Amino acid sequence: MEVRLWHDKRERELLDSLADLFAIIKTTEKLEKAYIRDLVPSDSYESECLKLIAQFRTLSASIASSVPSIERFAEAYKLDCPHALNRLITSGVPATVEHRAASTAAASSAAATSASAIAQCVQNFITAMDTIKLNMIAVDQVHPLLSDLSASFHKLTGNLLPPDFEGKVKVREWLARLAKMGAADELTEQQARQLHFDLESSYNSFMAALPNAGS
Repeated sequence: MEVRLWHDKRERELLDSLADLFAIIKTTEKLEKAYIRDLVPSDSYESECLKLIAQFRTLSASIASSVPSIERFAEAYKLDCPHALNRLITSGVPATVEHRAASTAAASSAAATSASAIAQCVQNFITAMDTIKLNMIAVDQVHPLLSDLSASFHKLTGNLLPPDFEGKVKVREWLARLAKMGAADELTEQQARQLHFDLESSYNSFMAALPNAGS
Protein backbone atom coordinates (compact mmCIF):
# COMPACT_ATOMS: atom_id res chain seq x y z
CA MET A 1 0.00 0.00 0.00
CA GLU A 2 1.40 3.31 -1.09
CA VAL A 3 1.35 6.13 1.47
CA ARG A 4 1.21 9.58 -0.05
CA LEU A 5 2.99 12.26 1.93
CA TRP A 6 1.30 15.05 0.05
CA HIS A 7 -2.11 15.83 -1.36
CA ASP A 8 -1.23 18.38 -4.00
CA LYS A 9 1.71 19.88 -5.86
CA ARG A 10 2.17 22.65 -3.31
CA GLU A 11 2.54 20.20 -0.44
CA ARG A 12 4.99 18.14 -2.47
CA GLU A 13 7.12 21.22 -3.23
CA LEU A 14 7.15 22.13 0.47
CA LEU A 15 8.32 18.64 1.43
CA ASP A 16 11.05 18.83 -1.22
CA SER A 17 12.13 22.18 0.20
CA LEU A 18 12.22 20.80 3.74
CA ALA A 19 14.34 17.91 2.49
CA ASP A 20 16.70 20.37 0.81
CA LEU A 21 16.92 22.43 4.00
CA PHE A 22 17.72 19.31 6.00
CA ALA A 23 20.45 18.38 3.50
CA ILE A 24 21.99 21.87 3.52
CA ILE A 25 22.23 21.91 7.30
CA LYS A 26 23.76 18.44 7.44
CA THR A 27 26.22 19.23 4.64
CA THR A 28 27.27 22.46 6.29
CA GLU A 29 27.89 20.64 9.56
CA LYS A 30 30.15 18.11 7.81
CA LEU A 31 31.99 20.90 5.99
CA GLU A 32 32.57 22.84 9.21
CA LYS A 33 33.94 19.79 10.99
CA ALA A 34 36.20 19.00 8.02
CA TYR A 35 37.58 22.55 8.11
CA ILE A 36 38.13 22.44 11.87
CA ARG A 37 40.04 19.17 11.46
CA ASP A 38 42.08 20.63 8.57
CA LEU A 39 40.72 18.02 6.17
CA VAL A 40 39.77 20.53 3.47
CA PRO A 41 41.84 23.40 1.95
CA SER A 42 40.79 26.89 3.02
CA ASP A 43 39.95 28.05 -0.50
CA SER A 44 37.79 24.98 -1.19
CA TYR A 45 36.09 25.35 2.19
CA GLU A 46 35.32 29.00 1.57
CA SER A 47 33.84 28.51 -1.91
CA GLU A 48 31.65 25.59 -0.78
CA CYS A 49 30.58 27.37 2.37
CA LEU A 50 29.59 30.48 0.42
CA LYS A 51 27.51 28.30 -1.89
CA LEU A 52 25.75 26.60 1.04
CA ILE A 53 25.08 29.92 2.77
CA ALA A 54 23.58 31.35 -0.44
CA GLN A 55 21.41 28.26 -0.92
CA PHE A 56 20.31 28.38 2.71
CA ARG A 57 19.32 32.05 2.53
CA THR A 58 17.37 31.59 -0.68
CA LEU A 59 15.58 28.49 0.56
CA SER A 60 14.83 29.72 4.08
CA ALA A 61 13.39 32.94 2.68
CA SER A 62 11.10 31.03 0.33
CA ILE A 63 9.68 28.81 3.11
CA ALA A 64 9.71 31.37 5.90
CA SER A 65 5.94 31.18 6.33
CA SER A 66 6.09 27.41 6.84
CA VAL A 67 9.39 27.34 8.76
CA PRO A 68 9.59 30.57 10.77
CA SER A 69 12.36 29.20 13.02
CA ILE A 70 15.30 27.21 11.66
CA GLU A 71 16.32 26.31 15.23
CA ARG A 72 12.91 24.74 15.86
CA PHE A 73 13.13 22.92 12.52
CA ALA A 74 16.51 21.48 13.56
CA GLU A 75 15.09 20.49 16.94
CA ALA A 76 12.00 18.89 15.44
CA TYR A 77 14.04 16.75 13.05
CA LYS A 78 16.70 16.02 15.69
CA LEU A 79 19.47 17.76 13.78
CA ASP A 80 22.46 17.94 16.10
CA CYS A 81 24.34 20.47 13.97
CA PRO A 82 25.60 23.35 16.18
CA HIS A 83 28.43 24.31 13.81
CA ALA A 84 26.08 24.52 10.84
CA LEU A 85 23.49 26.58 12.69
CA ASN A 86 26.18 28.99 13.87
CA ARG A 87 27.58 29.36 10.36
CA LEU A 88 24.25 29.63 8.57
CA ILE A 89 22.26 31.70 11.07
CA THR A 90 24.56 33.50 13.49
CA SER A 91 27.65 34.19 11.40
CA GLY A 92 26.41 34.19 7.83
CA VAL A 93 29.95 34.10 6.41
CA PRO A 94 32.65 31.40 6.14
CA ALA A 95 35.11 31.05 9.01
CA THR A 96 37.93 32.12 6.68
CA VAL A 97 36.17 35.44 6.07
CA GLU A 98 35.68 35.94 9.80
CA HIS A 99 39.37 35.31 10.43
CA ARG A 100 40.45 37.77 7.72
CA ALA A 101 38.15 40.41 9.16
CA ALA A 102 39.57 39.86 12.64
CA SER A 103 43.12 40.11 11.33
CA THR A 104 42.31 43.31 9.45
CA ALA A 105 40.71 44.83 12.52
CA ALA A 106 43.71 43.92 14.64
CA ALA A 107 46.09 45.42 12.09
CA SER A 108 44.04 48.60 11.92
CA SER A 109 44.01 48.86 15.70
CA ALA A 110 47.78 48.36 15.87
CA ALA A 111 48.31 50.98 13.16
CA ALA A 112 46.12 53.48 15.02
CA THR A 113 48.03 52.81 18.26
CA SER A 114 51.38 53.32 16.50
CA ALA A 115 50.20 56.56 14.88
CA SER A 116 49.09 57.89 18.25
CA ALA A 117 52.41 56.91 19.88
CA ILE A 118 54.40 58.54 17.06
CA ALA A 119 52.41 61.76 17.43
CA GLN A 120 53.05 61.73 21.17
CA CYS A 121 56.81 61.26 20.64
CA VAL A 122 56.91 64.17 18.19
CA GLN A 123 54.99 66.38 20.60
CA ASN A 124 57.30 65.48 23.50
CA PHE A 125 60.40 66.16 21.41
CA ILE A 126 59.15 69.58 20.36
CA THR A 127 58.00 70.51 23.89
CA ALA A 128 61.38 69.58 25.37
CA MET A 129 63.33 71.50 22.73
CA ASP A 130 61.11 74.58 23.05
CA THR A 131 61.49 74.51 26.83
CA ILE A 132 65.29 74.59 26.52
CA LYS A 133 65.06 77.44 23.97
CA LEU A 134 62.99 79.42 26.47
CA ASN A 135 65.81 78.99 29.00
CA MET A 136 63.63 76.93 31.33
CA ILE A 137 66.58 74.82 32.42
CA ALA A 138 65.93 73.98 36.08
CA VAL A 139 66.05 70.27 36.84
CA ASP A 140 62.41 70.17 37.96
CA GLN A 141 61.44 71.75 34.63
CA VAL A 142 63.53 69.58 32.33
CA HIS A 143 63.36 66.18 34.04
CA PRO A 144 59.56 65.63 33.67
CA LEU A 145 59.76 66.45 29.95
CA LEU A 146 62.53 63.96 29.33
CA SER A 147 60.67 61.37 31.39
CA ASP A 148 57.57 61.85 29.21
CA LEU A 149 59.71 61.53 26.07
CA SER A 150 61.31 58.33 27.35
CA ALA A 151 57.89 56.88 28.23
CA SER A 152 56.53 57.70 24.76
CA PHE A 153 59.36 55.70 23.18
CA HIS A 154 58.16 52.59 25.01
CA LYS A 155 54.63 53.01 23.66
CA LEU A 156 55.78 52.55 20.08
CA THR A 157 54.70 49.16 18.70
CA GLY A 158 56.50 46.85 16.33
CA ASN A 159 60.02 47.58 15.16
CA LEU A 160 59.67 51.26 14.39
CA LEU A 161 62.87 52.06 16.28
CA PRO A 162 66.00 49.95 16.68
CA PRO A 163 66.88 48.88 20.25
CA ASP A 164 69.95 51.13 20.20
CA PHE A 165 68.13 54.17 18.81
CA GLU A 166 70.27 57.17 19.77
CA GLY A 167 67.31 59.11 21.13
CA LYS A 168 66.58 56.42 23.72
CA VAL A 169 70.24 56.26 24.74
CA LYS A 170 70.76 60.01 25.02
CA VAL A 171 67.52 60.65 26.91
CA ARG A 172 68.37 57.85 29.32
CA GLU A 173 71.84 59.37 29.89
CA TRP A 174 70.40 62.81 30.53
CA LEU A 175 67.83 61.45 32.98
CA ALA A 176 70.61 59.71 34.90
CA ARG A 177 72.61 62.95 34.98
CA LEU A 178 69.65 65.03 36.17
CA ALA A 179 68.82 62.49 38.86
CA LYS A 180 72.13 63.35 40.56
CA MET A 181 71.24 67.06 40.73
CA GLY A 182 68.86 68.94 43.01
CA ALA A 183 65.40 69.96 41.84
CA ALA A 184 66.28 73.68 41.93
CA ASP A 185 69.64 73.25 40.20
CA GLU A 186 69.92 74.64 36.70
CA LEU A 187 71.83 73.41 33.71
CA THR A 188 74.82 75.47 32.71
CA GLU A 189 74.71 77.26 29.37
CA GLN A 190 76.98 74.57 27.92
CA GLN A 191 74.80 71.74 29.31
CA ALA A 192 71.61 73.35 28.02
CA ARG A 193 73.15 73.81 24.60
CA GLN A 194 74.33 70.19 24.51
CA LEU A 195 70.93 68.91 25.65
CA HIS A 196 69.16 70.88 22.92
CA PHE A 197 71.64 69.58 20.35
CA ASP A 198 71.10 65.98 21.51
CA LEU A 199 67.33 66.39 21.37
CA GLU A 200 67.38 67.94 17.91
CA SER A 201 69.73 65.24 16.60
CA SER A 202 67.56 62.51 18.11
CA TYR A 203 64.40 64.11 16.69
CA ASN A 204 65.87 64.15 13.18
CA SER A 205 66.93 60.51 13.55
CA PHE A 206 63.45 59.64 14.84
CA MET A 207 61.72 61.24 11.85
CA ALA A 208 64.12 59.50 9.45
CA ALA A 209 63.40 56.13 11.06
CA LEU A 210 59.64 56.35 10.54
CA PRO A 211 58.10 54.28 7.72
CA ASN A 212 57.83 56.21 4.44
CA ALA A 213 59.58 59.16 6.03
CA GLY A 214 60.15 61.86 3.50
CA SER A 215 58.12 60.13 0.77
